[in-house]
Amino acid sequence: MSKRKAIGVEKKESFPKRLWKNMRTHPLLYLMVLPAVVYFILYHYYPMYGMIIALFDYVPSKGIFGSKFVGLEHFKSFLGDPYFFRTMRNTLSINVLLLIFGFPFPIIFAILLNELRSNRLRKITQTITYMPHFISAVVICGLMLDFCKTNGVITSIYTTLTGQDPVNLFSKSAFFQPLYVLMNIWQEFGWDSIIYFAALSGIDQALYEAADIDGASRFKKIIHVTLPGISPTIVILLIMRIGSLMTLGWEKILLLYNPMTYETSDVISTYVYRIGLMNFEYSFATAVGFFNSVINFILLIAANAVSRKINETSLW
Repeated sequence: MSKRKAIGVEKKESFPKRLWKNMRTHPLLYLMVLPAVVYFILYHYYPMYGMIIALFDYVPSKGIFGSKFVGLEHFKSFLGDPYFFRTMRNTLSINVLLLIFGFPFPIIFAILLNELRSNRLRKITQTITYMPHFISAVVICGLMLDFCKTNGVITSIYTTLTGQDPVNLFSKSAFFQPLYVLMNIWQEFGWDSIIYFAALSGIDQALYEAADIDGASRFKKIIHVTLPGISPTIVILLIMRIGSLMTLGWEKILLLYNPMTYETSDVISTYVYRIGLMNFEYSFATAVGFFNSVINFILLIAANAVSRKINETSLW
């Protein structure tokens, strides 16, 4: 036995060796995760290669390296574009509204549903609230357009409360963002609450029993037991949400907006769609998307660092 082993100090194995040993020990686990790894490599990592066309004046017939190299010209063009501030402002404002109103909603819903004494009522409510998530974006947007037309349900409620004349709400730019946020909350709050239900089930029931002994009301148990119990889950999901503040899917907005509402509805993703696919300016659209991803990455790193410093809960 060597002197190093004799004093209880062993050389640490390298990561490849430990990985290979672990794969031989648990082959089925790695086989199960293989489809997910292949998916991310093919659809998330491999396409990153195409981002270099942001540095070229890309022409499909010439290929990437056959096209003219222009460096950062497309990034400069975007920063000087007259629609730059409009798309940035709209993307941020919609995401901030979703963060303020949409993020807490599934948390509150999960806690309230957890307080129901009837298991049957809880299951029925969960099923009903999950359903909109599985409805396609086309159908959801079609329903929303019907609800907000001149004689629609939402329009009727609005005119009754305000006393104004009926009007198609999606023809007014001032209503687009609130209606979009309302639609997203309606579609996703039930589905988003699933992870909070899982976190609630992991809270030690002895804590509730101790609170009962101390005479705590149901509201105080929510404040002092339930919320602290799911706070790590809330923080992790909040960090991930902050890391996507500059990301907003174009599908629903494309189905809802029109030239009359561009002022408040045109976001980065729809701008990239119009420029890249309709105007065939692939390099410029790629530069815009790359810029967007860099901002999201910076926001994610900052949010994670702040969270780790404040409450020691973070993604890494």
